[in-house]
Amino acid sequence: MDRRQLLAQTDLAALQRTLARRVAIPTESQQRERAPELLRYLEAELIPELRAMGFACELWDNPVAGAPPMLFAERIEDPALPTLLSYGHGDVVPGDEGKWKKAASPWVLEAKDERWYGRGVADNKGQHSLNLQALAQVLAARGGQRLGFNAKFLFEMGEEVGSPGLKAQCERQRERLAADVFIASDGPRLAQQHPTLFLGSRGVLNFDLELDLREGAHHSGNWGGLLANPGVMLAAAIHSIVDARGVIRVEALRPPPMPAAVRAALAEVQPGEPGGPRIDLDWGEPGLTPAERVFGWNSIEVLAFKCGNPDKPVNAIPPRALANMQIRFVVGRDPASFLPALRAHLDAQGFERVQQRQAGAEIMNATRLDPDSPWVRWAQASLRESTGVAPVLLPNLGGSLPNDCFAEVLGLPTVWVPHSVPTCSQHAPDEHLPVHTLAEGLRIMAGLFWDLGQGWPAGTRARRA
Repeated sequence: MDRRQLLAQTDLAALQRTLARRVAIPTESQQRERAPELLRYLEAELIPELRAMGFACELWDNPVAGAPPMLFAERIEDPALPTLLSYGHGDVVPGDEGKWKKAASPWVLEAKDERWYGRGVADNKGQHSLNLQALAQVLAARGGQRLGFNAKFLFEMGEEVGSPGLKAQCERQRERLAADVFIASDGPRLAQQHPTLFLGSRGVLNFDLELDLREGAHHSGNWGGLLANPGVMLAAAIHSIVDARGVIRVEALRPPPMPAAVRAALAEVQPGEPGGPRIDLDWGEPGLTPAERVFGWNSIEVLAFKCGNPDKPVNAIPPRALANMQIRFVVGRDPASFLPALRAHLDAQGFERVQQRQAGAEIMNATRLDPDSPWVRWAQASLRESTGVAPVLLPNLGGSLPNDCFAEVLGLPTVWVPHSVPTCSQHAPDEHLPVHTLAEGLRIMAGLFWDLGQGWPAGTRARRA
């Protein structure tokens, strides 16, 4: 069988059967009572499929006490061959039962209007299930005994709660996870009709700003003009950090100048697609294109702001105000410096009473593989041959993934091949993927795995020296 014949054998029916079983397992990692379901997903679904392809499988305890286990699988044909490390997560966000309008239940895979609906279809059960089926397809096409490369997989069940223990596990198991390249799927394409590669992700740091001035609220008629209002003060503090057009005003929170290779890669990229929100062209850093603002720059967001009782306001000056904040950042700044720099800024601006604290246990670092990497050129050529079009190349995803575990801890070149789309309702009711994208994703991954089995891509073997 040759490459063309392989790609003509897309079996969506098999993927649909597999995904129906997996969607039916409610792997909500935020719910403690779902812990048995997290383990069941690994033991009943992933391990049998991997063992059928000749993988040796091990369940690894999480280095973080109480966090869900992980699954490591490896298939070694010859140490001289290229070694691939891949990744996926089987946990999902809450199902939001009763809120779905286009499908009956989050836990039943439903095909409707050329879409598959179900919790995890896009994030991430559908994506890693597709990759595993493409791998099995290549193995069968080569007689069932040979891929032409070594393969390792790491699956976690806590990505939706911040990937607890993943970085520590990569540090602990560095030798077992050693590879030549990392290829995995998560996140969305740039647009539904555009096959996409991205080479890292923006980092993310969540933090809270809080101003607690006194005990209890006081009548706004009797005390208005006499008592400081924490909502007004906190809003002013935020405005000193990021202005009314989204421009970051604290130099230490801004990225360094954009590298020429990144700017070149983004020159033809146009974010947004029909069905998505309209892009605000006057928002963010002046002089940047929309693509440069989301893929090549930092952004600061107010995720929530609470002062008084927003649902039932009363005529009283609130005693405190709280803002949940976030910074998404690209490569080039040490995120450990962000909060100290923010503290110094607030103090210098007269906001000493505003308290700050990091939200969440860990910072997810920014990563970005050089767009000129030989692994990138190889992946671009493979996708072009499989789809007939040049893929969109993003230096990094606008969102955040635990890619720092693989790029920094393991030191691997990282190439992500997303199969989701921006309008998939990820993390919301009616999560779905278009059938067209799933079918094309199977062809893309089968082509990539086939090409990797053809031998070392040009310029990549020197990394072993």
